[in-house]
Amino acid sequence: MTAEEMKADGAPLEGEDITPKRDEGVLKVVKREGSGTESPMIGDKVTVHYTGWLLDGTKFDSSLDRRDKFSFDLGKGEVIKAWDIAVATMKVGEICRITCKPEYAYGSAGSPPKIPPNATLIFEIELFEFKGEDLTDDEDGGIIRRIRKKGEGYSKPNEGALVEIQFEGRYGDRVFDRRELRFEIGEGDNYDLPHGLEKAIQKMEKSEESVFYLKPSYGFGSAGKEKFQIPPDAELQYEVKLKSFEKAKESWEMNTDEKLEQSCVVKERGTQYFKEGKYKRAALQYKKIVSWLEHESGLSEEEDTKAKSLRLAAHLNLAMCHLKLKEYSQALENCNKALELDSNNEKGLFRRGEAHLAVNDFELARGDFQKVIQIYPSNKAAKVQLVTCQQKIREQHEKEKKMYANMFQRLADKDLKSAATLQTSHAEDEEMKDEQNGVGDKSEVDTEA
Repeated sequence: MTAEEMKADGAPLEGEDITPKRDEGVLKVVKREGSGTESPMIGDKVTVHYTGWLLDGTKFDSSLDRRDKFSFDLGKGEVIKAWDIAVATMKVGEICRITCKPEYAYGSAGSPPKIPPNATLIFEIELFEFKGEDLTDDEDGGIIRRIRKKGEGYSKPNEGALVEIQFEGRYGDRVFDRRELRFEIGEGDNYDLPHGLEKAIQKMEKSEESVFYLKPSYGFGSAGKEKFQIPPDAELQYEVKLKSFEKAKESWEMNTDEKLEQSCVVKERGTQYFKEGKYKRAALQYKKIVSWLEHESGLSEEEDTKAKSLRLAAHLNLAMCHLKLKEYSQALENCNKALELDSNNEKGLFRRGEAHLAVNDFELARGDFQKVIQIYPSNKAAKVQLVTCQQKIREQHEKEKKMYANMFQRLADKDLKSAATLQTSHAEDEEMKDEQNGVGDKSEVDTEA
């Protein structure tokens, strides 16, 4: 694009004002219409090609010249304001030209050496794709967020925060849940909210309005939700507005009395979850106790006794949760932590034995069950598990015996085969010698003749 072409097009003057303030800071002209009905939202990863010019027609940058598309997160301040505003209005396949005043570009500082101070810039942008923000820890695409309206500030709800939301849940084209709700993060299951939605809410800012797309493992999973007629392995969509929230106190914000008091509260909550078969939820509650009290110091004798009792209960209950979830290494870790606090604890020894048994460490399991019976002779469950261990050990020994017998038999067969081969080879050598001797005699006779 030359300076003459710009003047002919009237680029600095033409275009639709797309600024929120309507101050003509960003003017847009669509050069080629895009497809579809959706445009990128705040937080979406967008991919574009672009070329930028000064008003005199000087080209200062172009991804086309580099043959390398450019990607950025929309609305996060990663690019100039004009781009965040303009790209949010585009559709896939669209090409537009924007004219942006300095306050929406590089301002009074410019961007030396190519862009002078207070420069009005012109860009031609082509949008190739956009996709929502992945909120999962493993980036497995299980929770995708698209922000319709940016929230206020930077603070976000934490575990235990009291939140007030307005939301709508969809399965396909059907709205299955629409409510206003006030609840505590971590308690969503009691209100028929999937755990993925709670995780998503913890990434929101006050007054934010977002759309969340949940994969089955972050929704209602393989069980579905009969109450809402949601089948197994269903993908869900939620539109949520976070109206307000009160953060739960972090560990460093609580004094010892508060930590002890809250530990009792979450212990009861965890126990209730456990009784309902919600083992992951229960584990989250017990982990709070450990995080609050594990490194607490300067306690009085009474406080120290209570803290140790709560920590012991938390580790024992965590071990039980992990056994139910078949997370045996974590179960062992928590049993060991409990036994550090009370080396002869009946539940700690028994549950560690169960964890060892589950991973076929029969000797270690037997040792734990024997110790339980030694200290607590009336523990019938330990006696049953000890019998199981001894049976497993016998089976293992029999299996090893057969394995070694087979191995020795194979070695013996191999030795016999080697001996037979050697004998055959020796016989063949003798036969060859006889043949060679016969030939020698014949030669002598011939010579004498």
